[in-house]
Amino acid sequence: MKNILFITADQWRAECLSSLGHQVQTPNLDALAADGMSFTQHFANAVPCGPSRASLHTGMYLQNHRSGTNGTPLDARHTNWALEARKKGYDPALFGYTDTANDPREFAADHEYLQSYEGPLPGISPILMMGTFPDAWAAWLGDQGFDVPDPNWKFYTDKADVDEYEDGGPVPAPLAIPKELHDTHFMIDRTVDYIDQQDGQWCVHLSLLRPHPPWVAPAPYNELYPPETLKDFVRQPDMATEGAQHPLLEAYLNKPRVGAPLDDNKTARLKASYFGLMTEVDYNLGRLFDYLKKSGQWDNTLIIFTSDHGEQIGDHWLIGKMGYFDASYHIPLIIRDPDATNTRGLQVKAFTENVDIMPTMLDWLDLDIPHQCDGKSLISILRSGEIPDYWRDAAHWELDFRDVEAGETLEQSLGLTQHQCSLNVLRDDRYKYVHFTNLPPLFFDLQRDPNEFVNQANNPDYLPLVLEYAQKMLSWRMNHDEQTLTHLALTDNGVVSRPAPRY
Repeated sequence: MKNILFITADQWRAECLSSLGHQVQTPNLDALAADGMSFTQHFANAVPCGPSRASLHTGMYLQNHRSGTNGTPLDARHTNWALEARKKGYDPALFGYTDTANDPREFAADHEYLQSYEGPLPGISPILMMGTFPDAWAAWLGDQGFDVPDPNWKFYTDKADVDEYEDGGPVPAPLAIPKELHDTHFMIDRTVDYIDQQDGQWCVHLSLLRPHPPWVAPAPYNELYPPETLKDFVRQPDMATEGAQHPLLEAYLNKPRVGAPLDDNKTARLKASYFGLMTEVDYNLGRLFDYLKKSGQWDNTLIIFTSDHGEQIGDHWLIGKMGYFDASYHIPLIIRDPDATNTRGLQVKAFTENVDIMPTMLDWLDLDIPHQCDGKSLISILRSGEIPDYWRDAAHWELDFRDVEAGETLEQSLGLTQHQCSLNVLRDDRYKYVHFTNLPPLFFDLQRDPNEFVNQANNPDYLPLVLEYAQKMLSWRMNHDEQTLTHLALTDNGVVSRPAPRY
């Protein structure tokens, strides 16, 4: 019997694991890494949540699934890991959210799935739906006797000193409920209850909200990380100098709720809460892992831990996930394959991407990997510890920064049409090339400039490299054009199939 536990934490930067030497305390994820394999150069393929998760769940690059923004529908013709797992008899269960904007051609205009981009992934059974403002948890808190405001998101802003940290004490104010009642604890409890009721194989997607904002951690997590020690921001001396790097960055820094607070103390308090929420997630994952071990299910369960994207948290004077900097895309990946007994504790430095997750799960279930998938299965690496010759030598990601709903902001300030609001990134161990549809390119020498401060795109000494990487990006995009049916031909003898890997 094979089980799958697919865990995502929202907005988790790659380096924030104590097993990698970071100050964030993550003993349970460290133990998972020691008993499994960690991939230290793992990247999301898009931001924000919706586009990134579309790639995560379909195995496709944004250029192919085209769900480019929160709310852009995901074409119903694309399959996903949940639909494929059903072919093996699984009923994939969701605890959390998939941020799937469902195809409006599939539903009546007044269907609830068309009222929010936080719909469930086709093929998944939503056991516990928890969106950005988790109604199920809020209702449960009300049942426990707590006064939950309407709308329930005010629970955070009304109950804690969120916006005026400078008027608070030496650490961020805690959430006004104990940690045992917070949403993370609640979700883990419900997940354990569900698994405990299963008689046969199961497949669970646990999509945790944290450390996504609101950055209000319950005690004692709010005071684990002193803010005065967290002012090591990666940024230029001031926002004007930072913004001079590129028109898109300048536009971001002038956009409300995107530029980081000018007060370092306030930004450090946000970071303290962000780190605290990570440790809270880790503690609760430990409870789930302990249950699997005690119930005898640890050694027949594939466990995957990753995130949808990272977080700037003050770096480059930004808050949130956006743009082209590594901080928004570099994320953790830890996998424990119970059959990979010879590679325990290995740290892999080869480039991996979220599009690899779906092929890996299907490969582990002995299912065919759909031709739509741009990613590659990690099973051979998990079992052997060896990197195949055909493996990628760079990470790739995309951003669609149009605003379909508002139709303004960045588009207006940059003088672009919505179809011109996109960028592509190719990033290897040494260089990083950023190509814009209708803005100047960027080129970083990561060996000399790991903080991505100096754009070398117009430096004559780097022009041959800029051309080389532009050609590499074009080849990458051509190699990953949508190819669902390109391996087929209709002949006098019927349909002929000759699939070919995308190496």
